[in-house]
Amino acid sequence: MVNLLAAYADRPLPRSIAVVGNQPLPPDPQRAKAIDACDLVIRVNGFVLDEPSGPAVVGSRVHVVVFNRAVRATPYVFRDYRRRLYLLVEPGRLHWEPEYVPEWWPADLGFVPVSNREVVLPLSDALGLPTRTESTWSTTGTLAAWIARTSFPAANLILTGFSFIDDPNQTSWEHAAGDSCIVGPEHQIAAEGRLLESWTKTGETELLR
Repeated sequence: MVNLLAAYADRPLPRSIAVVGNQPLPPDPQRAKAIDACDLVIRVNGFVLDEPSGPAVVGSRVHVVVFNRAVRATPYVFRDYRRRLYLLVEPGRLHWEPEYVPEWWPADLGFVPVSNREVVLPLSDALGLPTRTESTWSTTGTLAAWIARTSFPAANLILTGFSFIDDPNQTSWEHAAGDSCIVGPEHQIAAEGRLLESWTKTGETELLR
């Protein structure tokens, strides 16, 4: 996976990575500029992008899309899809999730499944989640952040759009596009927030609100 990520980045060994979650954020030209300046930009599920005629919020560049089978596709998810890497996370396959591809998925678009053994379970161990025996695992956003941090540990990492870092007790959340929804019972977002916030104390991870 590291080689794949590097192949889609602006340089073989990215020095800066942005992982953009789907929390609604106010306009901020500096945030948008910082995201788009990264060597590798990773976005999650039904993400949004800035339009040239609109406000600067989260930038417009995408190298990698990390998604799950329940993705609610926005108009941006498949824009320029031949230029992106699509990584499918499927922790539910450890328990009850069926293996299928959405009927609306582009016939000429492949994706790379993310290994549960090599990625999902080590993250669950770091979070203290008993994923091997119980139906509990991290959100797709935290999985994307984990992939970035563990693949390129020396890179400067920007995190943004992760509402549970500041609001770990929320039971529902808004999305930058689409309807709000409940926080799935399989997620322990307080633990995820603590992990991501701990990274910001190392000097190599920055949280942009």
